[in-house]
Amino acid sequence: MFTAAIFDMDGLLLDSERVIMRAWCESAAEAGMDLSQADFIKVVGASASESRTRLSQMLGGGKQFEAVRSRAQSRLLAQSALGFPLKPGALRLLSLLQERRIPCAVASSTGVSEVRRRLAKAGMLDFFKAIAGGDEVRDAKPDPAVYLLAAERLGVAPAQCLAFEDTDHGARAAHAAGIPVIVIPDLRAHDFSAAFMHLASLEHAFEHLDRWF
Repeated sequence: MFTAAIFDMDGLLLDSERVIMRAWCESAAEAGMDLSQADFIKVVGASASESRTRLSQMLGGGKQFEAVRSRAQSRLLAQSALGFPLKPGALRLLSLLQERRIPCAVASSTGVSEVRRRLAKAGMLDFFKAIAGGDEVRDAKPDPAVYLLAAERLGVAPAQCLAFEDTDHGARAAHAAGIPVIVIPDLRAHDFSAAFMHLASLEHAFEHLDRWF
């Protein structure tokens, strides 16, 4: 039995990865460059520096990357003001954990202030006792630092937490932190063999809660 839960945010609680991908691909097209969804998916879950390197290569250089990023950021600012859609089952799962008095945290590669803003916009912020963002640690996922920070802020030993992730980088980060991880793929299929369990969506987690918590 676990005593706490730690969640990734983008692609796991919020259906934001598709919005971000569309913003980048449409912005590239506007700038006269080709960036397919299949290419963009290759950077999903990567750190900011790794994403920059890969996208710069795909777009033809740093100057082209900056041009597309500027357009994409404008699109995403407008979307952020509206809020990102929730992933199926996210709100109900958090509500059920709250009813069971299971403390929850977010461990995200996104900066902590943006995590708080997105969760607040989605009506989810109050479900979380702790938040750890990618700008608070030196090394990004798959390094375990952000998960260790989330567990520390919860005041719970990593092994007593259960993590929920949608990317390979995130799953490896949780595992490296000593946290069993449920993998629920979003844009990319992942076969992380060390996962505690693979699920098709958060909705499939409901039937397991009595065994987990």
